[in-house]
Amino acid sequence: MRKTFPLRAEGKHPDRVLEAVKHEIRKYIKRERRRDLPEGADFWDFDCQFGADKAAAAVMAPADLTAALDALAQAGGEQCYVELRAKPAVWERRPAGQSTAPAAAQSADAPDTDTPDADHTPA
Repeated sequence: MRKTFPLRAEGKHPDRVLEAVKHEIRKYIKRERRRDLPEGADFWDFDCQFGADKAAAAVMAPADLTAALDALAQAGGEQCYVELRAKPAVWERRPAGQSTAPAAAQSADAPDTDTPDADHTPA
């Protein structure tokens, strides 16, 4: 999909126009994900470009598209250019035993949670 969407329409509220653009983008992505996958592919991935016009379009992740669209609309943009190309992709498998949860970070001035406090000892 390569399309330039107007963000301002005569007689329509700008927020409704913005929501219509987001809806059309989401609808396209859903439609492409329903297509049959080629042999050996796990999912459909997307190459995405977004900008105020085709010349100013920059590569970005599809997950960041709506945030960029909101930012452009807040800045007063009159139009936006969106290019989405579906491509088959394969999941990169994690080695066995590797955790998916990120490690918890603790600041230097925070109290240790491993040792019980004198105030919180069971009675």
